[in-house]
Amino acid sequence: MDQHVVLEALSALLETNVKPYNAFNENFNELNLGELNILNFLQIALGKALLDLSYTPSHQVLRSGFNTDVRQDMLVDMDEFFEPRFDYDFTRTRDNSICMRGNESYKRPYGWYRIALKVLNKYPDGNDWLGTNGWRSHSVVGEWPVSYHGTSIEGATGIVKSHYRPGPREQYGRGIYSSNDVDHASSYSKVFTSKKNGKRYRVLMQNRINPVMRKMCNQHWLIEIPEGTSPAREKEIVERSIRPYGILLKEV
Repeated sequence: MDQHVVLEALSALLETNVKPYNAFNENFNELNLGELNILNFLQIALGKALLDLSYTPSHQVLRSGFNTDVRQDMLVDMDEFFEPRFDYDFTRTRDNSICMRGNESYKRPYGWYRIALKVLNKYPDGNDWLGTNGWRSHSVVGEWPVSYHGTSIEGATGIVKSHYRPGPREQYGRGIYSSNDVDHASSYSKVFTSKKNGKRYRVLMQNRINPVMRKMCNQHWLIEIPEGTSPAREKEIVERSIRPYGILLKEV
């Protein structure tokens, strides 16, 4: 997948302008730009850039908050954020194979192209949550199920409250909603037009979700984050509960 299109997909998810480090000749420490990494990706995509110096450089000023959609430009280290060897083209893949991940049915994202994120060895509890690499129909011990998530500023200001959209349908509580059905999640995906090739794409996140932390809510899986939870605790809950490991693109 073309690097420019990948960056456009990231920019669409975060609703900001994401650039690679090598796009700048200046010293990064002198730039008032945010740094995107694996551990702050989901929080920023949800509109909640958590101010924690253990994950963000001291010079960074993150202006997006729980109740605002103000975003700053961000820089990403492409080599540390993406893992091309695990990319997978599902656009022409079709079969009736039954796959399991985390003892749950895994609906493979047929019709999509997956851009893999560099998540190995990024979390203190190891890599069991990812399972083993390669095609397989069965789950392995310690593996988390797969979920899909589409988010937007219009549908999620801060932590998602209701089926990715605010309003009277908030039935199950406050937290992060995702789905194990890629087709259902697609209806909440962002769409962007590439300046590189003029094509239009949908973009989703592909995640693993901790089965101990989720709540089953009809077609959605909910990671509950109670009202009044501190930012530090929110970050802890997110990292223990739901972890993006791929970005999905589909031409429309």
